Amino acid sequence: MSTFEVSHYQDTYTIYELKENSTSSRVLVCPERGGIVIGCQLNGEELFFLDKATFENPASNIRGGNPILFPISGSLQDSAYEWNGVTYKMGQHGVARIYPWEVVGTSAEGEASITLRLRASEATLAAYPFQFELIFTYVLVNGELHTRQQYRNIGEGEAMPLYPGFHPYFAIEGSKDIPYKTDAPRYVDLTTGEEADYTGRANMDDFIDSICLFGAKEPSISFPIREGVTVNLRYDDLFKYVVIWSVKERPFVCVEPWMGLPNEMNNRNELLYVKPGEELRADLVIGCETK
Repeated sequence: MSTFEVSHYQDTYTIYELKENSTSSRVLVCPERGGIVIGCQLNGEELFFLDKATFENPASNIRGGNPILFPISGSLQDSAYEWNGVTYKMGQHGVARIYPWEVVGTSAEGEASITLRLRASEATLAAYPFQFELIFTYVLVNGELHTRQQYRNIGEGEAMPLYPGFHPYFAIEGSKDIPYKTDAPRYVDLTTGEEADYTGRANMDDFIDSICLFGAKEPSISFPIREGVTVNLRYDDLFKYVVIWSVKERPFVCVEPWMGLPNEMNNRNELLYVKPGEELRADLVIGCETK
């Protein structure tokens, strides 16, 4: 059997399966539902949580997998922002996760991969008036999932503002009092706005909504999700923040690399910009250690 395989099947939507047989790893991708990864089994261990009902309902935001956040991470005040004198309405986490992506190609040569594309449309322009092209390649190799990102400005005349991110749901067992290994010195409670020193662990049952770790010098974080399984995230230093979020009595924690804080389209303290004809590249790597 070949080490790498790429196939697809129907399960409400078309699902692409990337497999690396030598590491007992597989990744499930659904282009139609926002280009999302819904399953991430690495070294024989499934890492992701998925609420299947929200995945199957096209009117629902998927609770599970790893939703793509673009062009914003988080919410906007009153779900709106002003640009060049015009007010635009945009929902939480932006537009990329709610539209189908196009499959550009797949490969099983030296890795298992699928490349997806999302381009600006009449619908996206109503919320985000920029001609963009996103090219994401999901790569399964050496028991790790890489999400190689290209954020392209294919418009003319104006730089494109953005602060994208990811929202991976990790399936956990037991307590949500979890040690997160990071060199971030501080966190902010995104509900209250209060800041505090990060002491090495966080119990999400103690917070109303989410916290945001900041100030890290090393762009990585690791944490156990059950006995003998530790998740490792690595990412470009463009992802300056890591948001941790959960819902009481649900068996998941979300550990989310973001390039900006909520409402940044209004605050404009640290917006990123892509000039016309240029692109921003980034990578997110998900791995795990087992004992």
